Amino acid sequence: MTKYLYGFRYVFLGILCLFIVLSKPCLLTAQTPNEKSQHSQAQFLTKKGFEQLNQGQSSEAVNTWKEAEKIYRRIHLDDGVAGSLINQSLALKALGLYPDTCDILLKALKIDKPICNSTVEQSSNSTKEVLMAAIHQLNPTPVNLLGLEKLGEALHLIGNLNESEIILQETLLITQNIFPKKDVSSILFLWGNTKEAMYERRKNQYIWIEEITEHQKNINQIKKEALASLDYYQQVNYLVNAPQSTKLQSQLRCLNLLLDFDKWLRTEFKSGNDTLATTQTQINQQIQPLIKLIFKNSFLFDELPASTSIFAKLNFAESLNETSNKQLQSLAIQYTESAFQAAKSIDSRRLESYSLGTLGKLQPEASQRYFEKALLFAQSINAWDIAYEWQQQLGNLYKKQGKTEAALQAYDAAIKNLTHIRGNLLANNPDTPFFFYEKVEPVYRNYMRLLLANLNPDLEKVVKVNEGLQTAELENYLQCGNFDLVALNNLKNLANIPPIIHIIDLGDIIEVIVQSPDKSLHHHSVEPKLVRLNADYLLQTLQDRNFANTSSDGILPYSQALYNSLIAPVKEYLPLDGTLVFTLDTSLQSLPMGLLHDGKNYLLQQYSITETLGSKVRQPKFLNKEQLIVLIAGLSKLSPSLNGLNSPKGMRVLPEVAAEVANIKEETKSSLSLLNEKFTYKRFQEELSTGHFPIIHLTTHAQFSSLPQQTMFFSWDKPINLLEFDSLLKQKNQTSEDAIELLVLSACETAKGNKRSALGIAGIAAQAGARSTVATLWRVDDKSTALLIKEFYKELKDGKTKAEALRLAQLSLLSNPDYSHPYYWAGFLLVGGWL
Repeated sequence: MTKYLYGFRYVFLGILCLFIVLSKPCLLTAQTPNEKSQHSQAQFLTKKGFEQLNQGQSSEAVNTWKEAEKIYRRIHLDDGVAGSLINQSLALKALGLYPDTCDILLKALKIDKPICNSTVEQSSNSTKEVLMAAIHQLNPTPVNLLGLEKLGEALHLIGNLNESEIILQETLLITQNIFPKKDVSSILFLWGNTKEAMYERRKNQYIWIEEITEHQKNINQIKKEALASLDYYQQVNYLVNAPQSTKLQSQLRCLNLLLDFDKWLRTEFKSGNDTLATTQTQINQQIQPLIKLIFKNSFLFDELPASTSIFAKLNFAESLNETSNKQLQSLAIQYTESAFQAAKSIDSRRLESYSLGTLGKLQPEASQRYFEKALLFAQSINAWDIAYEWQQQLGNLYKKQGKTEAALQAYDAAIKNLTHIRGNLLANNPDTPFFFYEKVEPVYRNYMRLLLANLNPDLEKVVKVNEGLQTAELENYLQCGNFDLVALNNLKNLANIPPIIHIIDLGDIIEVIVQSPDKSLHHHSVEPKLVRLNADYLLQTLQDRNFANTSSDGILPYSQALYNSLIAPVKEYLPLDGTLVFTLDTSLQSLPMGLLHDGKNYLLQQYSITETLGSKVRQPKFLNKEQLIVLIAGLSKLSPSLNGLNSPKGMRVLPEVAAEVANIKEETKSSLSLLNEKFTYKRFQEELSTGHFPIIHLTTHAQFSSLPQQTMFFSWDKPINLLEFDSLLKQKNQTSEDAIELLVLSACETAKGNKRSALGIAGIAAQAGARSTVATLWRVDDKSTALLIKEFYKELKDGKTKAEALRLAQLSLLSNPDYSHPYYWAGFLLVGGWL
């Protein structure tokens, strides 16, 4: 709940300052009586809007301030217009409409740069230059400075943290230079918020992202950002002229951060990282004195505006409950009950729901009653963004009580609400990826566990829930939704659908569900420990730089163990040959299923294999000879882009790229190649937008990661990350006949040590809108790749399906003594349509 409260807690910072600015006597020298009357009306509306906002009537406040804005425009009072727009931004923020908040502040400041557009990736230097130019073009009036302050906050809320810091830092410097006696506590406070968000982001990356290269870097940054944030909060308290209300809110944030940072430091120390011991001691020693200070000034809670006071009390209660002190935990309940009574007094169902839900968390013995009542309040105002949390809590509670049917209904309702609000979550929550893993994913997995606990489980329902989970994870990863994907069971104009193997990792059990060609469902439960042990060893070996020198016999025991656990128990439901479609859980997505071994043969020797995005694909379509028209882009030399800030280390020259390009040209109807210096970002963009290429083949270094900004491929002049690849394809209508039929990335790898990094392959496939995507899971030898690619296109030209063409190409290497080692052939993966 804390993350959702964030956008509401500090809505009112700066309101008093702005109200004073707009209430000053008008300085216009020739104001007619009618204009004076209108000015008074605008001031009245300004005050009314604040009253509405304080009562939780945010939508009404927006409309009131729009009326004030119209009046100020009529009487040509620019500060009034800008102030009214800034006011509207406060209400939009309270509604959780953060992108709109940012946009309206740009309008107030008359800035025409796309500063709020978080999808346009720019270098840090160019971004800073744009921001600095925009700031210094402004007339530094009090209203404009307040607008900049609010813009810094809005950029934080949409996840543009670096830009937020630049704006707040510059605003502070300008304010101190021009108005040296002015109170700057609100700017310092917001800067502390931004630094705290940087800390949270780094900490979440550390917890959820397993990439080795990011690990130590994140540890150092976590400490740096946490200490910087604490410093800004403490600076607020040292300011003599800072309002007591701002000091209180700064103390509350400081306490929240101290408790969270202390918990993380203790966890690190227990895991063997003793370099942080001194820091942990210093942080821990600050907690109790700060709690005492807040208690000493507790009367300030009731001096805050009503809504702010409620959120402040809930915030403090959550912090007190994080301590191990029973007396403080008891006081947390009192503060939450006080917040609930205050919410009742202003008739705010949303705040009542928050308060009741918090009471449910603080009082486990009475939690069911509180959660059920909190849910009723949320449902009464259609607040699905908080209703799902209480439904999840109730599902967990009913499950513990053995009320299976009630738990299933609660989980089902929570998932429906999450689906309903997913678009808003993606747009408004800058750290949705980590919110997803922490809050969303467990709902789906708990639901599936409970469904499978039944003696006769509804396997169709389990598959559907898993399908929803994987779709949600992909949308969460890409920060967008509405992909043109079709569930396999809903495909049209297909004579038959291959067997589908769902492998679902639920923590305490791994479930294998097979859908046979006749659509009958069968399942097998696997003890997870042995599967994980073998999968972890195999993945570690595959991603090792010396994999090619590892004996193939050395990995066979692990390939066979995985086959025996996952495939052998359901083999009777599979045909003797043909295509297998795999829907793999995150923990297994970086493993090539064709490498599993039955003791005699690899699975690839019996079946062609494809993987799907949550058992969904674009409508499969056979690739005929006339469509073998390819845009080829590649690098055979070291390029400037390989020296980029986020470029993977150890990139080597790919001398066989020229041979690979020649092979593709020989086996296809028509092609255009962009090699080395010709493969620039601009040229690639031009060819994509103007040419008709059913196939795009990239023979250049690429990396897949569970971080979208680290998923990239390399043109000559710059790395192209996932967000930029999406923008490159915006001009191409993915639902038309010009859609990409096949995307091939023949020199890529997944980030080492990260089981979620294969999400990058799914992300690239989804962004490209390709029916099918071929990629590699590790850096493969470029000579063998040139041979495999030649064979792949030769088989396509001979009329084979994409899945069978890739299988035969891989087998051609397996039968070649020089390239029979799995290093050369097993890493190629087909995602999407198999035809």
